[in-house]
Amino acid sequence: MRAETDLRKLLSGLSPELRPGRYVFALAEAGVPPGLAPVVTVAEREGLTLVVPGEDADATGLPYDYVAAWITLRVHSALDAVGLTAVVAQELAAAGLSCNVVAGFHHDHLFVPHERAAEAVALLEDLAERSA
Repeated sequence: MRAETDLRKLLSGLSPELRPGRYVFALAEAGVPPGLAPVVTVAEREGLTLVVPGEDADATGLPYDYVAAWITLRVHSALDAVGLTAVVAQELAAAGLSCNVVAGFHHDHLFVPHERAAEAVALLEDLAERSA
């Protein structure tokens, strides 16, 4: 399947999927703790950022302060597509929702405040309907 670059097609095909669970952003200065399987890692000068299931962080004693829900946009977006992240972020920002975006090879993944996950999915579904 070819990755999509057309912004209208991307938006109309968002198909947001809320993944179960709570996900947290944590800093691991000494690398990934044994037994922990992050869903995202980002290497920064200040340390290694990990996104992990909350229960895994709790079990390993990894401190965190941001609890998120994970939404996958099921549309197969091209890595060089223009505008998708901007439109999605603007839609969520208009509702006062923070959004941390991670681009995978096939899909974009959004991490939004856990307590507002259902609202974020509803906003994205509405955006897709309006874009069709």
